[in-house]
Amino acid sequence: MTGRVIGPFAFLVFAVSLAWAQPRARPRPVVSRPKPTPSPTVWNVGKAPPVDARGRPLLVLVSLGRGERAELSALTDPGGFATRDLERAAHVLRAGGGDEHPVEPRMLDLVYRIQVHFRAPEVRIVSGYRTPKANSHSNHGKGRAMDFVVAGVPDVEVAKFARELGFVGVGIYPTSHFVHVDVRPQSYFWVDMSGPGRRNRERGILGDLARGSDRRALERGERGIEPFVIAADVDIALRAHGTQRVEASIVQQQDDDDDIAD
Repeated sequence: MTGRVIGPFAFLVFAVSLAWAQPRARPRPVVSRPKPTPSPTVWNVGKAPPVDARGRPLLVLVSLGRGERAELSALTDPGGFATRDLERAAHVLRAGGGDEHPVEPRMLDLVYRIQVHFRAPEVRIVSGYRTPKANSHSNHGKGRAMDFVVAGVPDVEVAKFARELGFVGVGIYPTSHFVHVDVRPQSYFWVDMSGPGRRNRERGILGDLARGSDRRALERGERGIEPFVIAADVDIALRAHGTQRVEASIVQQQDDDDDIAD
């Protein structure tokens, strides 16, 4: 009797021991999958620009070089700024050496439309006015251009929207990470892979889109800005607004290929 009881019990102990001796399958490690990074536009949720007493968004300019900030109240939904605010904008956009120049109102309107379109909290200025160099035709030296970053929005998206505005120069700088916008008689778009202080490597793009953008702007009742001319001779000034208009706009296609070192 004793042997019959012990036999099965010993077998049970042996079976349990054998089971424990078998290699166990290791539990799979829990892999935490990274959450998809939200697009920069999503980062703007809850960070819309401040508004004025009428509920209209303010144009917020922030100088990256100086850390200065200006909040400007638009007179209408598409833009338009009082003389005092144009002067404040000119101060924020002044050259590195402190020189100031009046801001072209339409250029400020375009930047405002860009900020409102993307509901961005601010526009960060890389470069505004630059003291003109010898033989320079840069729109930066005329108060007609800005290099900037729209907070939370990819540069390619900013450039894509800006190209639709008509009578505008739009340059994208992937290496330096900013967008250039200016106003001019005929639209011109380009890409420049050069870095800060380097020789420019501008490449014109989307010629058909530029012409179409101007045509649609005309259909909306908008007009291109006249060529920038400084002349004491009235005949010269008149020609600049007439027969020489096309030639002047072609020259302006190469306006803004100087570096941003200043």
